[in-house]
Amino acid sequence: MIHNIELIDFLAHHDTKLDFNNDATVFVGQNGAGKSSIIDAITFSLFGTHMRKNNKSLIRRGANKALVKVEFSANGKNYKTVRQIDAKGTLTAQFLEKSGDGFIPIAEGERKQFGESMTEEVEKVLGINFEKLKIASIVQQGELSSIIKAKPKEFKELLNTIIGIDRLDIAVESMKEVLKEFRKNVQNKHGFDDTQIELLENKMNEFENEITNSKPMIKKLEEEKKIRESNIIQIEKEIESDSVKEIQLRELRDQKEELVSYAKDTIKKIQREVMEEERKVNECKGCFSIVNKKEEIEKELSILSKELQTVSKELDEAEKKKIRFEEQEEFANRLELKDGKCPVCDSKVDHLNPLFQREHLEEEIRTLDEKILQLEEKQRKLEKSIEEINDKLREAENADVKLKTHNISTENELEEIANTIKEKVKRIKDIPITINSGQLLEASSIDSHAKMKYEKILQIEKTTSGFNQEEFLAKKRDLTQNRDRLRQIDQEYGATSNRIENAKQQLEKNKVVLDELHKIRKYVLELENIQKNVYSIDGPVAKSLRSWALEIISEKASEYLEKLNTKIQRISLSQKTRDVNITCYSRATMLELESLSGGEQVSIALSLRLGMAHLLGSSNLNFMILDEPTTHLDSERRKSLVGVLSQLADIRGGESSMQFIIISHDAEIFEDSSVENIYKFESAINGTIVNPL
Repeated sequence: MIHNIELIDFLAHHDTKLDFNNDATVFVGQNGAGKSSIIDAITFSLFGTHMRKNNKSLIRRGANKALVKVEFSANGKNYKTVRQIDAKGTLTAQFLEKSGDGFIPIAEGERKQFGESMTEEVEKVLGINFEKLKIASIVQQGELSSIIKAKPKEFKELLNTIIGIDRLDIAVESMKEVLKEFRKNVQNKHGFDDTQIELLENKMNEFENEITNSKPMIKKLEEEKKIRESNIIQIEKEIESDSVKEIQLRELRDQKEELVSYAKDTIKKIQREVMEEERKVNECKGCFSIVNKKEEIEKELSILSKELQTVSKELDEAEKKKIRFEEQEEFANRLELKDGKCPVCDSKVDHLNPLFQREHLEEEIRTLDEKILQLEEKQRKLEKSIEEINDKLREAENADVKLKTHNISTENELEEIANTIKEKVKRIKDIPITINSGQLLEASSIDSHAKMKYEKILQIEKTTSGFNQEEFLAKKRDLTQNRDRLRQIDQEYGATSNRIENAKQQLEKNKVVLDELHKIRKYVLELENIQKNVYSIDGPVAKSLRSWALEIISEKASEYLEKLNTKIQRISLSQKTRDVNITCYSRATMLELESLSGGEQVSIALSLRLGMAHLLGSSNLNFMILDEPTTHLDSERRKSLVGVLSQLADIRGGESSMQFIIISHDAEIFEDSSVENIYKFESAINGTIVNPL
């Protein structure tokens, strides 16, 4: 039984610890949430292997190592396996046995060359290795229903795999290797084996014919050799005289390519210079007329600024004066003559001082208001004029900056640049944009260097005039062919001479070998007869093993069915020539698989699977993993599967006690079941989150 498992940075899990019940534990969640990672974690911790592509893929992204711990019990003892892998692929492993409140190590590492292997110790304790565990205790997606849906021939192949009969093929292959090695030894000794007797006899006839046919060939090769040697001497003289011109032609091609390349680069350079100088002219055009007005603008700005200052001062004085008159007006409102007497001293007065007459003050205030309005309007106009003058001044300053940036002091300098642009444009105007070797004359007009190269090309063309490159190459090819044929003649002559000598020797030797090969053939026929009758997968031995296995599976599967609430009491597996059939019985009545309900079919499939697991001897660990067992099942069969698993999980004691680990994305089908230990898996950025339901 597996008690708990801990995963640290393993696949999608950052830090996950799970406890398992003795009956059934269910993992639910969406695809990719990390449920199936538990299978890899268990097999990796126990056996150091898994179903992924490579070990490094086990480490969670962003981590530098992965660690898995599994605690389990077998044969009445408790154990723990711990395996770790780091980013470099380094593996560490430890197998521990519980003693008191702690664990003591009993095996470490995998140094098999020193007799140290943790995996071998785990296999001894469990009585099973990884390959058998996959068959006995791990039911992959869709495999459960495939047992009863498989065709008879497919079921037979599945049975062969489960009970290992298919390994007879290995024995067959071993026998083939024995025969192959035997024949190899015979061939190493004699050059032939028993399958090549006819070939050897034909070879002997060939040797005799070869001796007869090779003598005229020797004479013909000698005559051809003399002709070829004479041709080579003549062609070498002709090639030697033409080699100088051929070299000059190569130089001519190089010179043309260099001129074209130089012309293209020079044109691009001139075009870039023209673009840059045109940009400079466009930016500086009109700058001098603006800069020349700078001093005039500054003077005008100074006059307007002084005038604005004067107006602002007058406005300020008028506003202050208005305030004083308004204060006097307030006082005058209180000074009124009563019966021709002063309100202050009560003396007889004809009239008040104008400074204290209200009508006079009101008139003064009106006059000041008009003046203030006029001054404010004048102030606004002056400010607007100053702002416009400032814009002109900034424009003049920017124009000055542009001229200084491009290092232009006078309009003559700008005109010289424009003239330079015209000259450069004229210089490349008549030259094609894409120059080829047929336009070298145009390219030579770019500058003196191009002209010098063109003159050199003309000189080389004059020197090589009349030279035919194709004829020269044809002579070289002809020389090569003659030399190649001469070497071939020497090889053929030597080979033919050797064949004659070898044929004479082989004829003598093969007469002795042929007699021995006839004796060897009788021995090999006996070995092939053993291979056919003993090691054939459909031979007597394989049939006997299958009959025994089918009887055991039928018996154990029937025992499980008796404890389930179905009308089926017995399963019988039988083999025919090429098939294995499944027959179900209710008392003495035979039932067709197609007539059974979804729940009964699931019960049969699971019982057969448990019977096969028993056959492989997995009882030391005594657990089974069902990975997505509801895949491809309809709703009725899904509910039926949960019911069957619940019944099996409730069975206690004896050989029938079984721990189930169920992986599924159908959480709802376990809502009304007796299964209590259910974990929900959810994907998260920092690793899979697992919560009990």
